[in-house]
Amino acid sequence: MGLLKSLFTNCANPQGRMGRAMLKFMNLCHAPLTNWGLSHIEFEDGWTMLDIGCGGGATLRRLLKSSKDSFVYGIDISEESVEKARKVNAELLDERVFVEQGTAEKLPYENGQFDLVTAVETVYFWPNLLNCFGEVLRVLKPGGRFAIMVEVVDASSTWTNLVDGMKAYSPEQLQQMLEDAGFVETEIHRKKPSYATILGTKR
Repeated sequence: MGLLKSLFTNCANPQGRMGRAMLKFMNLCHAPLTNWGLSHIEFEDGWTMLDIGCGGGATLRRLLKSSKDSFVYGIDISEESVEKARKVNAELLDERVFVEQGTAEKLPYENGQFDLVTAVETVYFWPNLLNCFGEVLRVLKPGGRFAIMVEVVDASSTWTNLVDGMKAYSPEQLQQMLEDAGFVETEIHRKKPSYATILGTKR
């Protein structure tokens, strides 16, 4: 149980050998949720997009394919994640793909820089979630969208007991916090058995 707990706690901040293993696992296992979640976005060419908690960098590749002539940014708290995401996107790194280390609490980007911000299986680990949502709102362009993709778990689930620092939110709680942060036109999309995408728009 201790080894399993150590492995899955690397979801929040992948480090070392276990962290590298977890990044490979996340790139593979998050693919169905991410593909389904992104299907709710009406992409346009030439977008500038940000993936917060970019992990192993697979979502960055999907975003690039979804918008022709786009620019994609990734940020992650984990040095291991940044290294992996850069390798996965090496072909276009520092040309159309930009990856750096940082947190959702203080995004190192300009006001109104992005058309779309995504967060796949990561808001569970963001401190001061409402403040983080305010940061997302700040870096979005007017009319820009924020897409949160999660597997629905309740606060007493096995995952929250297994993964240190994880806090579960229902889709309705996330939607309410988006509205509290100032997002409009919020939506919840669900797919059985446990997927949810929560969307918000900057006015």
